[in-house]
Amino acid sequence: MRAIIVEDEFPAREELKYFINNFSDIEILSEFDNGLDVLRFIQNNTLDVIFLDINIPMLDGMLLAKTINQFKDKPKIVFITAYKEYAVDAFELDAFDYILKPYSEERIVSTLMKLKKSSELENKVPEVKAKEHTNFNALSSQSITLLRDDKLVVINTNDICYCEARERETIVYTKEKEYISKSSIIEFEKKLPANTFFKTHRSYIVNLSKIKEIVPWFNSTYKLKLHDMDDEVFVSRSKIKEFRALMKI
Repeated sequence: MRAIIVEDEFPAREELKYFINNFSDIEILSEFDNGLDVLRFIQNNTLDVIFLDINIPMLDGMLLAKTINQFKDKPKIVFITAYKEYAVDAFELDAFDYILKPYSEERIVSTLMKLKKSSELENKVPEVKAKEHTNFNALSSQSITLLRDDKLVVINTNDICYCEARERETIVYTKEKEYISKSSIIEFEKKLPANTFFKTHRSYIVNLSKIKEIVPWFNSTYKLKLHDMDDEVFVSRSKIKEFRALMKI
């Protein structure tokens, strides 16, 4: 993998280089201390990863990440920052990871291992990358990052029972807890494995493996009862035909 480091503090940059050089095979192509030079560089160079500080001159890390996120072939972004309050915004930009300063060796090494696994997976199954609704998290660890009690929590998508739209957010329910995604339910659906989750209604997404009973409801619709939950999920009339085909009804 090929990477750049964007960090305006020399000691922090040197420490990060030490970890990358000693605990990974990542090639560091260049180093930058401001966002504008990074934009010029990536327009003419191909890279896989950007280790990006948020508080940098000229063009801050969040604005730079939003710009990079519009690229067709965008590198993975690993935020490196002392500002934990940007974590939610970072993951809404599909950041690969978010590391807080001062660095922890265990934390950085963990991220480097995740990058390695991501690269290996992409090399093994390049044809899968082109499929709609497919991403690395869905193919490998089946993990997704959500918000609970103002903390970012990583959960396995297999633990999700269903999701419910609530204004501009999505509430994600597991057997025992509920979490929040700042994405709309339309955007959140794209982050879930398409072969497991189905949008039954404009307000609901259900994990098909969690369905216990399919109960006929009014106007030829269904309500779904889920394993280990009292909650019920509804299937709208517009989704009946597709749902029946999926469930072989």
